[in-house]
Amino acid sequence: MSSVAQRIDSIVEDFSDLEGREKLELLLEFAARLPALPPHIASRRASGDHRVHECQTPVYLWPEVTAEGAKLHAEVAPEAPTVMGFVAILTEAVDGRPVDEVLSVRDDLLDRMGLTQVLGILRARGLRAILGHVKRGLLAASTPTGKDSP
Repeated sequence: MSSVAQRIDSIVEDFSDLEGREKLELLLEFAARLPALPPHIASRRASGDHRVHECQTPVYLWPEVTAEGAKLHAEVAPEAPTVMGFVAILTEAVDGRPVDEVLSVRDDLLDRMGLTQVLGILRARGLRAILGHVKRGLLAASTPTGKDSP
């Protein structure tokens, strides 16, 4: 099984040779792969917790640590498919991997993918906040007192 870094590097490579419009189209392909919330998470959705407030788009993240490793559940407003695509990338990259691998994901991921210029400063800021929330949420979930933290 490939590490988070290997998964991310592979995705970065997929984006590296693409032009702006093609990058957006690839994000849309990833967006279509974002899994629906499982029932144990969907039942808690109404509380409004777990929102990424720095992101203009309504994004909700539920990082979990299971016996199989890190797991990220997410819900993103359907009118924001590029944001949904980025979240889907993170969801796929962290799935089943150790938390320490997820914490080592470089913060310059958007730059490496060439998305900062394509998406603009405000959206890029929101996507960076999503990555930060994933890392903090998994770190909190991996500690004995933080099993249900965002």
